[in-house]
Amino acid sequence: MTDTTAPDHPDTGQLVARVSESAARLTLSLGALTDARARRPSTLPGWSRAHVLTHLARSADAYVWLLSLARTGREPGPRADATALDQALRAGAGRDAAALAGDLGNSLDRLFDAAAALPAHRWPTLVPALAGWRHPAWFTLYRAWRELETHHVDLDLGYSPADWPRDYVTSALEQTVAALSARDFPVAHLHATDLGHRWVPAPVGPAVAGPGHALLAWLSGRSPGTDLRSDGSLPVPPPWPLPPVPGWG
Repeated sequence: MTDTTAPDHPDTGQLVARVSESAARLTLSLGALTDARARRPSTLPGWSRAHVLTHLARSADAYVWLLSLARTGREPGPRADATALDQALRAGAGRDAAALAGDLGNSLDRLFDAAAALPAHRWPTLVPALAGWRHPAWFTLYRAWRELETHHVDLDLGYSPADWPRDYVTSALEQTVAALSARDFPVAHLHATDLGHRWVPAPVGPAVAGPGHALLAWLSGRSPGTDLRSDGSLPVPPPWPLPPVPGWG
């Protein structure tokens, strides 16, 4: 299951630290969460804050499953499919704030334990996303980081795209723009003014500029892009996140 043609993996210790920092910021935000506030809507249509927190916990469990598969080469028990995950979301969203926060904390602890248990030579092992595409085990850490940062914003507890760490914005933008470029997303030029990064995703379309976090918020469906500068109408980005490009099989 290890693909020797996959690119060298990044510093996984550093990535785990970034995910841990992201989790700590979310935990701080949850300190003021009451049962009543947990029932209030998130910014995601049809989802309360309790739905978002339950989704985050089950996503962390899914990443534990993938890292366990990478470590042993064997499936660590049955894998929750889309139907089971939807049922778990609905059932878990009715819990009180303490139960929601405790569940997420326990799931994240298991994720960090699974990452610590994975030998260095197993990080390039290809594992299957539930959607069908494969990626190296180390990309699971990027997925976890993205989930925590994005859904922290979705909780609408005072954390906004402007609070995203610079290294997260840089990483997520690079991955997102690569995926959009492979799908002919009609933007001719993107400029993250604060990061000094420029991209040419397509031969046609508007030129769009703004702070990196504002670009990422628009491309990830968390902002209409009204705070960006553009010489034409902004196209509607496809549902995010997209499978990474280049893929690994």
